[in-house]
Parts: sequence; C-alpha cells; structure tokens
Amino acid sequence: MRFLFLAILSCLYFPLQAQQLKAGFDPREYSDLLKLPQTGDTADNKKAPAGYTHLYTSPEVGFYNRWFLWKRGDGVAIIQIRGTIGKTESWLANFYAAMIPAQGTLQLTDSTRFSYKLAKDTAKAYVHAGWTAALGFMAPDMVKHIRALYVAGTKEFLIVGHSQGGAIAFLTRSYLAFLADMPKDIRYKTYCSAAPKPGNLFYAYDFDHLTRDGWGFRVVNSEDWVPETPLSLQTVKDFNNANPFVSLNGALKKQKFFVRLYGNMVYNKLTRTTNRSVRRFRKYLGGFVYKLSAKHLPQFQQPEYVFSNNYMTAGTPIVLLADAEYRRRFPFDGKNIFVHHHPAPYQYLLRKYYSLQD
Repeated sequence: MRFLFLAILSCLYFPLQAQQLKAGFDPREYSDLLKLPQTGDTADNKKAPAGYTHLYTSPEVGFYNRWFLWKRGDGVAIIQIRGTIGKTESWLANFYAAMIPAQGTLQLTDSTRFSYKLAKDTAKAYVHAGWTAALGFMAPDMVKHIRALYVAGTKEFLIVGHSQGGAIAFLTRSYLAFLADMPKDIRYKTYCSAAPKPGNLFYAYDFDHLTRDGWGFRVVNSEDWVPETPLSLQTVKDFNNANPFVSLNGALKKQKFFVRLYGNMVYNKLTRTTNRSVRRFRKYLGGFVYKLSAKHLPQFQQPEYVFSNNYMTAGTPIVLLADAEYRRRFPFDGKNIFVHHHPAPYQYLLRKYYSLQD
C-alpha cells in the first residue's frame, strides 16, 4: 500500500519523461560507461564523465563483489557491476566454473537463500556457478534500489560491467526479466564489456532473445583472451533433443556386423573421452573451488552441478578488431597477459572505429 501511494504521488509531482534509452549500440554511451570509476572513492567519482552523478556504492559482499548506482543527466539510472579485484576470493568466483541450472535456489548463508530464474527454458539452460552466487549476494540490494528509483519516476536503466562485472551483468539482466514482482514497464539496456561466457548455448539463446533488437551487447577486443573463457566442452548431451545421436544405436543395429562393431567402438571412445572431461571439470572447477571458497564463505552450501561444460558467448557482438597499429601500441611481452583486457585498449579501438573524440 505504501509503495502504491508513493507511485501515485510520484506521478503527480514528477512529469512523464520522454524515452531516453535507444535501441542499438551507441559508441559514445558505451565509452562513457567504461569511464565510470569503480573504486567508490569520492574523489574518483568526481572524475566521471560530465552529466553522471554517483548515487550509491554497495558494501562488499560474497566474493568481494560490489556494484555502483549512477544517474545520468537525462534521468537514466546505471547499475555498474565491478570486475575482478586483487583478492583471492574475487578470483575464485571466476574459477568456480561448474554449471548449475538456470533456475534454482542457492543457500548463501544460514539465513539467506537466493531463489533465481535466469531463462525461460530452465530444463536446458545452464549458468556459471560462481557468477550466479555473486549475483545472489548483490541482487536484493540492487532490486531495492531499482524499486526506490522506479517509485520516484525512473523507468530506464543501463546495466554495465567490464570483465567479471560484464559476466554478472548478463545474469543480472536475466534475473530482473524473470523476477515476478518487478514492474513490467521498466526498460533495460545492457553492455557486457570484455565479458567471459556466462552460460551454455541455451542460456545464450534466451539472453539474445530477451535483448533482441538492440538491447543487449557483448563488446570484445579481438586480442582479449578473457572473453574466450571459461573453457568449453560439448558432448552429445548438449544438443537439442531432436538430433541424430539419439537414434545412433538403433541405426547401427541395422548395419552389418563389422560396420556395427566399428561404429560402436568409435562412438563409445568419443563419448567416453568427452564425458570423462566433463566429470573432471565438475570436480576441479566445482567441488575443489567450492572447498577453497568455503574458507571465506563458510555458510555457503554447495549446489548440485549439471553434467555440462558447454559455455557459449551471449549478447549481440560488437567486435573491436585489432590491427598492426594496435599491436604496436599495446604489445604483448610474454608476461603482461591482461594488456588487451583493460579499458584503455577498448577505448582506443572504440575511438578508432567510431571516430570518437574525448
């Protein structure tokens, strides 16, 4: 009742705003978002691009995750999710790459359960365990602030993150879409910058459908290795149900003995190898990393993992293609493995291809 009263009051005192967010990749918009500070320091916040006002810095939670709330001069709010920082726990969120269903409940602490839905077809869509847990620790705080801004008249939100922040931005957009009691007239636009792969093929299908027609982007420097992670492995179980592997055994039974014998031998060897690899991925990127994480999050309960590691990219791709001039400016010396991953090379290629001026 209180929220209804505030909503009516806001309509009386806040005039209706024209739509500010536009579909399609906006290089200036992305460039400005990439320049937003991620330290939470008051002095750093003053270095934000003109027209951006810092509203809120969240506490550090979970795997040392943090997010920031900004307001643009045209009234659009920005949810900015911080990337990996120099703490072991922050890196463990990345390495915790076993897959879990796109719908479920995580027991984050003894008193906190995170129920989530991240895709429409939850039977086939899987997501990254570590980044889903990271979202779980931040989501209630995000939702609270989105609702407060909505009551005050804000109905347009940008969701942005770079690196790990970009991976969590994918899942954040999905989570907000399927959260039953969120207002349905909120418009979201998402920029996942230098982001790793957030889930399997069917999660990617769902995200791309959700953000179709220019509302969700994956921005990638072609020299950056981080968007190529996590390691991906496809088995016959990762295909749609209607596939030739389903009836392969029946088809082989109709063949001559030696053809049947050879076919079964090859098929079993191929599937045995990939299945063994998936089990190892679940063991080391699931159970082993969970045990390391439990030292920092002792009340976090290990979820059930699915039998898959078929990670795929998601989002409309914006590829910033490196060339010889770029490589001269950002040379790899064999040690600086993140030389192509930081915002600076992204900004350089963005200015090159879209003729942006600072």
